[in-house]
Amino acid sequence: MQAHVLFALQLRWPWIVFALFSLSTAKAFGQPKAVAATRARIADARYVEAVAQPGETVPDLLARFGLDGYTCNATEFFRINSLKEDYRLKDKTAYLLPIQIVTYDGKTVRSTLGIDNWQVASSIVEFNKQALAKGLRDRSFLDDKELWVPWHELHCRDEQLAAAAALAVPAALSGEMKKEAAAAASSKRIFPIFGPSYQHVPLLSQRFKGQVFYLISGHGGPDVGAEGKREGHILCEDEYAYDVTLRLARLLISHGATAYLIVRDNNDGIRNDAFLPCDKDEVVWGDQPIPFDQKERLLQRTTLVNQLAEAHQKTGAKKQTLIEIHVDSRHQTQEIDVFFYYRPGCQQSKALALNMQRIMQIKYSRYRAHKNYKGSVSERGLLTLRETQIPIAVYIELGNIRNSWDQRRLIKPRNRQLLAEWLFEAL
Repeated sequence: MQAHVLFALQLRWPWIVFALFSLSTAKAFGQPKAVAATRARIADARYVEAVAQPGETVPDLLARFGLDGYTCNATEFFRINSLKEDYRLKDKTAYLLPIQIVTYDGKTVRSTLGIDNWQVASSIVEFNKQALAKGLRDRSFLDDKELWVPWHELHCRDEQLAAAAALAVPAALSGEMKKEAAAAASSKRIFPIFGPSYQHVPLLSQRFKGQVFYLISGHGGPDVGAEGKREGHILCEDEYAYDVTLRLARLLISHGATAYLIVRDNNDGIRNDAFLPCDKDEVVWGDQPIPFDQKERLLQRTTLVNQLAEAHQKTGAKKQTLIEIHVDSRHQTQEIDVFFYYRPGCQQSKALALNMQRIMQIKYSRYRAHKNYKGSVSERGLLTLRETQIPIAVYIELGNIRNSWDQRRLIKPRNRQLLAEWLFEAL
């Protein structure tokens, strides 16, 4: 996300960005026992220790040792120090760092660590050189046989893949991907796209680790979409679809996903107002202006999604999902429930749409027991469903923006949050 969320601390995207790390197999070395012993030795290795400087926080300490830019480094820091996720440190107190000290075998870094990836090995060598140059260590590992192995080199494959994906798309997009990845990897996890009140997105779990989501809120820019009226206010489809999409994106990011907000409004974060002002300043991911022509708009979005998806696929992403969110427009007397379209002939997309419908049925029975849920699931050859290459793609309609009953589903902030939470649960 331009914010992944992955929305910065100075992030190092070195030699490893193309390195898809994998521990060497026993077959590769032909020495199963030796490899197993090497892995056990690394697991038992001791950690580098450092004393916190006055006023230094966890992000500051990690940055001082070149460990910033990876969420897993911060997670490991808290684990090995038996600390809660509080970024304050005690002055002049020694802490363990997510850097393991492994006895160098005097041959190569690869043989020392039991790996066959020379790029990872080169990155570890450079890390040790930089630590020596900065005075963080007294002697070279070649002399004292103590190889420093930063945690992220062997344990943060998903975050390295995100960096690699950033280099696999056109230059105009790679910078934004790095910003998103930096925000997600930073221990501060600040995503300005969600607005001042919601920009801090704590990492609550890794439930969606390695998964990539492309979230499209309908219309935007020169096209506000369907319109309704209520209490003297104009309700614009794109504003309400965007608010629900933002909330869904934040939930996904907080549980380890990479999520791209394809349509974006850099001024409107998550809002808790009933009536959201209509505007036309939305852009698509990468701050690209939205064309006036409808077909051009749709092709712009599908092309963008396909570029991003191809980049992630090349770097090993195993599950990618497209979600598009709209608000329908019908006669004002017609009430409709949330309903879903899926890509024709795609069983994975159909399965997800049916699961979303199932969750809605469960939630409606709990929160709206006096009225049954009647939202439908059907296949439809809409352009974004038809032309995107994402394996799973679902198109959602949240209700009839002209109907007074359905409007309550949209204008109440709590209802918009519930919609996002229910969709998240289905995912």
